[in-house]
Amino acid sequence: MKKTLLCGCLWALTFVPAQAQIGLSNSLEQAIDKALEKSATVKNQQYDIQKLELQRKGVLNTYLPRVEGTAMYAYLDNRLTVDVPTYSTFWGAELFEGKSSFDNSAQAFHAGLTAKVPLFTGMQVPNGAKALKQKIEGTEYLLASQKDDIIKEVISSFDQISLLNQADKLIKESEIRLDKETQRVEKAISLGLAIPYDRDKIKYASLELNSKKVESRGNRKVLYQKIRYLTDYSDQEIESVHYELTPYLIQEAGLSSSEKQELKALESFKTALDYLLKKEKGTFLPTVGAFAGLSYTSIFDINASSNATVLGVQKEIDLKLNELTISPNWMFGVALKWEIFSGLERKHKVEEAQINIAQMQTKIDDTKEKLDLLLNHNFAKYEVLLEKIAIAEQQEKIANNNLTMAIKQYQQGLITVSERLEAENDIYKAALNKVSTLIEQRLSAIETITTTGQLTHYLTKNN
Repeated sequence: MKKTLLCGCLWALTFVPAQAQIGLSNSLEQAIDKALEKSATVKNQQYDIQKLELQRKGVLNTYLPRVEGTAMYAYLDNRLTVDVPTYSTFWGAELFEGKSSFDNSAQAFHAGLTAKVPLFTGMQVPNGAKALKQKIEGTEYLLASQKDDIIKEVISSFDQISLLNQADKLIKESEIRLDKETQRVEKAISLGLAIPYDRDKIKYASLELNSKKVESRGNRKVLYQKIRYLTDYSDQEIESVHYELTPYLIQEAGLSSSEKQELKALESFKTALDYLLKKEKGTFLPTVGAFAGLSYTSIFDINASSNATVLGVQKEIDLKLNELTISPNWMFGVALKWEIFSGLERKHKVEEAQINIAQMQTKIDDTKEKLDLLLNHNFAKYEVLLEKIAIAEQQEKIANNNLTMAIKQYQQGLITVSERLEAENDIYKAALNKVSTLIEQRLSAIETITTTGQLTHYLTKNN
């Protein structure tokens, strides 16, 4: 990390552009794009949006005509028994005496086309479609919020790699200095100018560096696994991501949580509930539809036979009919259906919809207050960390100067080996603290902007 960081930070504080920006290198931007492309959460949210769009189209398709075709063939075979009260004529003849049975058979065929289309649904269809459209918009806002979280996660992960790189660099520099001290002490011991205690203290400090190196290696392994999960990057691709670690600067003026995606989503969902309420009220209105049909119906090969008694004489009757056909049979009409009373079911659904709207409004109001508190908290944390960067820069300078003096004074025998090693430890902590504070400040700035719902508007590409 360049020692001009403090100067650059202070210069940026005195000259902040009208629109603060978060610069991304090409390699970091590509990693973010890859993470957004891979994210299962984003994909599932996009699938949800597609399903909602299909549902909306399905509701609107209610206005399309429904055309049905039917065809039927049947063979009929039955016996008809007729028993008419006997009637006596004035000349003494008996009519309709006894029962008469008829054996019948026939074939039948029917085919037809019927078309139905709703003309008026009590505004249930348009209100239902509008409700789904608002639900789609709300889900899209949630998708945008999830993308912001992924962007933050990717930047934060690569920032942590920068921290590990700085730690490894500091460890290596300390090892070089301690190796030189070890060689000097070994020589001094051989000349009787130093004692083994000094050598052991330096050895102990070297072991502490080894412990930090092992810890850094383990943290790097875990971090690489996380980035591989986020981006599908190989280790070589992860190491190819480079950018300058500088503070993210934002302005308090204009910061507002009113555009936060979660809040916009809730407002869209409330609008959807308003349309659903209108839809439920539409059930009190009648529905009107039109229909038309064309059919062909034919009964053919009709046979009827019977041994009937007529005027006391039994006769065999055999009747035949070749065809009885109705074709074409056209039908046009308009139908109205009005459910006058449904046992208070519709009334209760309307009341339930009104309660849902009230609940959503309460949730919106509560979310607004929480987001305002979160925005104030994040920005306050951002300001504190921005000041701590300057403090950490000064601490590193002092620790570096102290180390230079400690090395010289230890060589001159003016300080003990413990004081010399303490200066070595101080420079490690100060330098690492500076980078750690810078990374915290960058994360705090992103979290502050994320609370406004404007993160993507702040992202810019560095040349």
